Amino acid sequence: MSRKILKGAEAMAVAAKLAKPDVVPAFPISPSTTFPEKMSEYVACGELPNTEFVPVESEHSAISAAIAASATGARTCTATSSQGLALMHEMLFVASGMRLPIVLFNANRALSAPLNIWGDQQDSMSERDAGWIHFYSENAQEGLDLMLMAFRVAEDKRVLLPALVGIDGFVLTHTSEPVDVPDQKAVDDFLPQYKSEHAYLDPQRPATQGAFASPEYYMETRYAVDEALHGASPVIDEIFADFERRFGRKYQKIEYYGDKDADIVFVAVGSMCGTLKNWIDEHRAKGQKVGLARIVVYRPFQFKELKEALGNAKIVAVVDRSISLGYGGPIFAEVAGAFINDQKRPLLKSFIIGLGGRDITLKDFDEIYNAANADMESGNVSGKLHWININREALE
Repeated sequence: MSRKILKGAEAMAVAAKLAKPDVVPAFPISPSTTFPEKMSEYVACGELPNTEFVPVESEHSAISAAIAASATGARTCTATSSQGLALMHEMLFVASGMRLPIVLFNANRALSAPLNIWGDQQDSMSERDAGWIHFYSENAQEGLDLMLMAFRVAEDKRVLLPALVGIDGFVLTHTSEPVDVPDQKAVDDFLPQYKSEHAYLDPQRPATQGAFASPEYYMETRYAVDEALHGASPVIDEIFADFERRFGRKYQKIEYYGDKDADIVFVAVGSMCGTLKNWIDEHRAKGQKVGLARIVVYRPFQFKELKEALGNAKIVAVVDRSISLGYGGPIFAEVAGAFINDQKRPLLKSFIIGLGGRDITLKDFDEIYNAANADMESGNVSGKLHWININREALE
C-alpha cells in the first residue's frame, strides 16, 4: 500500500484502474471529467493493456455502451455528473432490469436551470428509484474504497445489480487529499476477475437479453430487482468486513458518530459529514450530547440499521443536500417512512442545505441544532421544512 496525494475524481480513476475493467465508455462532464481523462491515459500508456476505452458522443451513449459491454460479460465502469446522469435516466432502468453489474462514479452536482456546475446531491437522489445500489463518500479515501467494493458487490451472484458511487462535486472531486492506495496484488485477491454466468456473448449458447415482457411477466421482473436490492444488504456487510480484514479500514452502511445516548441526532450524507463531525467534537467538549447517523449505503435503504442508530434520540435533524421539489428533503421522507408504524418514535425535522455548491459551515449546524433543540423542548415540530442560509434579499 502506498500513500498518494490525489484529487477525489482522480482517486476514483485509480480505483477503477485497480479493478482492471474490460470496457470503459465515457463522456466528459464537469466535475467528473478527470475520470475519463485518467482512464484514457492509463489505456494509452499501456497501464491497462486489456481495457478498451470508448469515447462516445453523449452520456446516454456512455451508459448504452456500458450496458452492451456488460451484457457480453465484461467488467464495465463509467462516470458522469448532473445533467449527464439525467440524460442516462432511461438506460439506468435498463441496466438494473437486465441485472448488469455496471459501476458508475457520479460526481454529485446541481441540476439546471439555472446552470450550476457546483456540488449538491440532486442528481443521484433523483435516480434513487432506478434499481441501482447507491454508495456515498465522505472523502476521497472512501471514494476509492467504495469504488472497489462496488465492483465486488455488484458482481456478486446474489446481487447482480449496477452500483453508483457518489462523491460531492468540487468539494471532493477537485480537492487534493492523502489517499492510501492498495497494492495491485492485494486488490486482485480481493476482487478477482469477473466471470458472468448469465450475461455473455457466445454463438454456441444463444440467449435473449432485454426481451419484451407482457403484463403476465413484467411485474415479476420488478419484484426480482427489489428482492435483489434488499438481499444486497447482508452481502454488503460481508464485503465491508472482508475489506476491513484485508486493508484495515472499517465501513458500515450506517455510521454512527458521537454520543450513543444523544437527544439530538443528525442524519446526513456525503462530504458535509466531515464538517458535522468537527461540529460534534466541539459541542461534546462543551458537555452537549449530540450524534450523527451518516448514510453510507442509501440504496438499498437501511431501515433496521438507521432505526437502531436513532433509537435513543428525542429529535432527529435530517439534513438534505438535495430537494424533492414540491415535497422537501428526499432523505427526510425515507427516514420518516422508517418510523411511520412505530408507536414510539423521535420527532423529525427536515433541513435543506448547501444546494448549488453553497458552503456548509459550522455556523449552519449551529442554526440546525438550535432549531431542533427548540422543537425538542416544546415537544412540537415547527414548520415542515427549514432552509439553511437562504439569501432573502435575492428572493425579493
